[in-house]
Formats: sequence, C-alpha cells, structure tokens
Amino acid sequence: MTQVLNIHPDNPQIRLLKQAAAVLAGGGLCAVPTDSSYALVCHLEDKAAVDNMRRIRGVDEKHHLTLLCKDLSELSYYAKVDNRQYRLLKSATPGPYTFILEATKEVPRRVCHPQRKTIGLRVPDHLVLVELLGVHGAPLLATTLIAPEETLPINDPEEIQERFKNSINLIISSGSCHLDPTTVVDLTEMGSGGAPVVIRQGRGAISVLGL
Repeated sequence: MTQVLNIHPDNPQIRLLKQAAAVLAGGGLCAVPTDSSYALVCHLEDKAAVDNMRRIRGVDEKHHLTLLCKDLSELSYYAKVDNRQYRLLKSATPGPYTFILEATKEVPRRVCHPQRKTIGLRVPDHLVLVELLGVHGAPLLATTLIAPEETLPINDPEEIQERFKNSINLIISSGSCHLDPTTVVDLTEMGSGGAPVVIRQGRGAISVLGL
C-alpha cells in the first residue's frame, strides 16, 4: 500500500522529510508537490526506479526526464552552461521552468536523451520539495505525474493513491498544488549562438525569460 506523508507546507517536519529521503534512497518512487504540479521522483542512480517511472508515465527513453536541483550551482554541475545560458537561467530560477541542456558526464547516459545527450533541469520554488532535496543530498530525477493517454497532471493525493497504489511507494501531501506543468525551454542552441526554443508553454510566464 502506498504510504502518505502529510507535511506542513510552511514548516516541513524534518523527521517526515527523512522518512521520504529514506524511501528514495532505498529505490522507491515518490509523488511530490512542486511549484507547478505533482511530479514523480526517484533517486538518479536507481535504474529500476527510473524504468518504473517511465512505465507509469508510458514514455520511452526519448522523453526528457528532469533533474530537480536545489539551486543553480547544483544545476551547473549536471549541465554544460555558458554565460548566455546562465543569465537566462538566473532570471527564471527558482520557478516553474524546465530547461533542456547538454548533460555533463555526471548524468548517467541512460537517463539522457539517447541521440542528443540532453537532460531537463530545473530549480523548483516549493519549500517542501527544496527541503526534501536538501535532506536527500542530491538532485532527484523527475517527470510530471500525467497518466498515459491523458493530458492533465493528477494533483489530488487521494486519487494518486487510488490509481497508483501498486506502483508508487510514497506520496507527499502538502496542501494545494497547481494543475499546470512547467514551461519547457530548450537552451541547447544558445551554446552555438542560437536562440532558446519554447517547447511547452506551462505555468511559467515566457515574459520572465525575455522571449
């Protein structure tokens, strides 16, 4: 049965965050609230958990997964970022934006796009999730919690528990959560003098990016 942790949105209980981090460290798959919508998260190095995440979403290896990072310095450890890219990243983080960037060697190749060697990265603006990232001590691999053949995220913890009780180990319930996924922006062309490309318009306003 899927475990549900009720964590206070403004004063997250450290003991509960440690419980969630232990589940992730043990190979568990968790549903967590973000500043956009609910996401599935797992430990970056756990192949079985990543495979399970892709199965639940109904996506293959060409679907960009996202690394949730605690801050920009952590993001730049996992992605190749030049000065132009960094300025754009700084203007929109933390926030509901996912950026496609070329991955560094610190990212396992099996979680990158197989042809482009890229990965989604973002710094969320959600206290509970940021605190969880701190307790976990490393980025978490994530994808928006959208069921196969559906277009909207599933944002009710009770519905998540009912629909995924045999495949998700833990749900963090922490108050209301948005229904909009992140805005996705591909920054890879900027590395060769090109412009950023908006892949998906989500909760994050394009105007913040100066586009």
